[in-house]
Amino acid sequence: MTRFPRRATILAAVLLAAPLGFTLTVTAAAAAPAAAQVVTAAGDVVAGVDVAAAVSKKKKKKKTAKKPATKPTTTPTKPATPTTKPATPTTKPVESSSLESEVVALTNSYRTANGCGALRIDTRLVAAGRAHSTDMVTNNFFSHTGSNGSTFVQREVAAGYTTGASAENIAWGYRTPKEVVDGWINSPGHKANILNCGSVAVGVGLAYKADGTPYWTQDFGRV
Repeated sequence: MTRFPRRATILAAVLLAAPLGFTLTVTAAAAAPAAAQVVTAAGDVVAGVDVAAAVSKKKKKKKTAKKPATKPTTTPTKPATPTTKPATPTTKPVESSSLESEVVALTNSYRTANGCGALRIDTRLVAAGRAHSTDMVTNNFFSHTGSNGSTFVQREVAAGYTTGASAENIAWGYRTPKEVVDGWINSPGHKANILNCGSVAVGVGLAYKADGTPYWTQDFGRV
């Protein structure tokens, strides 16, 4: 049994050979230690074991947005000095971009060590990944299906990557690039996505919940 860091979860999606315009993603739930939840989704047979079992699309209930703590007061005759400073953003663009790039570097290191070529970063896939991570954080869910019902293929197309979508890995709770890449590598479905030599492009998107919990999305492409 693969063990994952406490309070960390990962999912993998693979685009199978299917009639044009259709996407096939199979989700399988695996047993996990009490302190962690592990859900693996894959679209093929890995190591001779068919992982197509226990299909589940259950989502967490969406949280409604909280109302502002205070209501706006009437317009003062003179500009009022703010009594509190704006809240510090939970995501720093520069820091997130650096961590996203590190995930790609670690992924490429593993690929090249196993006979696959390095992936190039595609800004369209980065945009798709960031959009999905932000969606999961904002709408309080964890799934390859977006809050609007979108698939990873549709999200890549919406971001401008109109053809060649191949796979997606997602994860939450892993605090560092090394932790999340190791988590994916130690899961057959995610590892298969990483070692798909047919993929040539990648984009990683990172977003944080207000409590600092990271959500990762790794999108792959074949062109």
